[in-house]
Amino acid sequence: MIKGKIHSLESFGTVDGPGVRYVVFVKGCPMRCQFCHNPDTWSMEGATEMTADEILAAYDRNHPFYKNGGLTVTGGEPLVQIDFVTELFEKAKAEGIHTCLDTSGAPFRKDNAALVAKYDRLMKVTDLIMLDIKHVDEEAHLKLCSFSGIPIRDFAKYTEQRGVDLLIRHVLVPGITQDDDALYRLGLYLGTLKNVKALDVLPYHTMGVNKYHELGIEYPLEGVPALTKDDAKKAREVILSGMREERHILATEHKED
Repeated sequence: MIKGKIHSLESFGTVDGPGVRYVVFVKGCPMRCQFCHNPDTWSMEGATEMTADEILAAYDRNHPFYKNGGLTVTGGEPLVQIDFVTELFEKAKAEGIHTCLDTSGAPFRKDNAALVAKYDRLMKVTDLIMLDIKHVDEEAHLKLCSFSGIPIRDFAKYTEQRGVDLLIRHVLVPGITQDDDALYRLGLYLGTLKNVKALDVLPYHTMGVNKYHELGIEYPLEGVPALTKDDAKKAREVILSGMREERHILATEHKED
């Protein structure tokens, strides 16, 4: 039986998928996003090891609360521990539990057949993916996350091919992603994905700064002001306008064909 390396558990999550959810925060992440508010999940060190059965036993103790919700695995980056997440989701689906994967898709490699086979197995028991798109431009993505955005876009296309619904999340950061041109182009890109069902734009906040100080890590965005829900609402409209434009173009091309 596989043991997952767990950072923490939340028994009453309301922002991690539909309804009230039991949320599993796993350890390990290959990216170093400048706005990350969970730097304590990057490393596998200090993890609590738990089996899928142990997690589902904890879920079952409050099962009535989750009848319109379910189970979400987040992190860290859950796909770093894909074997554990797959076992957890397979057992959850056997109990009729709605499963949600909160991921960046960063570990995906489309040319690795053995790895893709593992993803195929996971997708069969995943009801919803909350996919974080950090930046639409590759150069800016590398600067923001110290990681390429190419595997993430490959993963998004893969989920479309597998028919798994996507809820896209995008963090709005002053001077980085708060840019109407980049936001519109992000919308154009998202408009090409048929499985995007919802879009959340999250305003940058500074709630994770103290964690960096406690860990003795320099905070990359020191002094950058937090944004408001109104800022995020305006940005979301720009993205949606790009999505509508791209979908109109694709629909027109389809008619012409």
